Amino acid sequence: MGTDNLVYGLHPVMALLTQRRSVRQLWVLDKRHDARMDELLARAAELGIPVQLVARDKLDKITGDGRHQGVVAEAGAAQAGDEHDLEACISALTSHAFILVLDGVQDPHNLGACLRSANAAGVHAVIVPKDRAAEITPVVRKAAAGATEMTPFFQVTNLARTLRWLKQQNIWLVGLAGEAHDTLYDLDLKGPLALVLGAEGSGLRRLSKSECDFLARIPMAGAIESLNVSVAAGVALFEARRQRLIKSTK
Repeated sequence: MGTDNLVYGLHPVMALLTQRRSVRQLWVLDKRHDARMDELLARAAELGIPVQLVARDKLDKITGDGRHQGVVAEAGAAQAGDEHDLEACISALTSHAFILVLDGVQDPHNLGACLRSANAAGVHAVIVPKDRAAEITPVVRKAAAGATEMTPFFQVTNLARTLRWLKQQNIWLVGLAGEAHDTLYDLDLKGPLALVLGAEGSGLRRLSKSECDFLARIPMAGAIESLNVSVAAGVALFEARRQRLIKSTK
């Protein structure tokens, strides 16, 4: 059993079952009895998935920590698309593209949180580079609370080339940068859009920044000069979501 194929936590495991993703077996805490777990077990039974009732120390040993919420799944490996899959995804859209690009986010908790916010905001695709960036792991799946199973995720070999290709598809690129003159709230984010965020600490790489059509900052009112990348992603995504909702209700 490879640890890369483990998914744990109620939301991530339920997402696997809801999406009918490949699940080989479940380990469930033998002393947890509540409505959420009953719903999960009923779904597993419906799908014919084997369930083992085990003690907490067994779950702790399987996951390496105690943050499993009483359920662990052995699932199929997380699948990331490539450039060709991304092209197919964008070509199939019937509404303005809404994309999140993460330029070198390496912390799995941050990637998971970004995926969770992206899914909640209605993003069509999340794009990351293959090198020097976090991949989908059990930690990411847990932090994403099921979003990894429902959000198209693409790893590309050359991020700058992919950014140029997005522009060729008439998708505007808005990069977040603390030194930008315009604020996020100054820009029109209602059309085809890719929000581009940089890595923890270092921010956007020079080449990625140069490919953006616009740079914007999140205005800060206090003494803190920057936000965690997953928090910044949430702010930016939901400002775009707010603007897009205004357009759709007119």
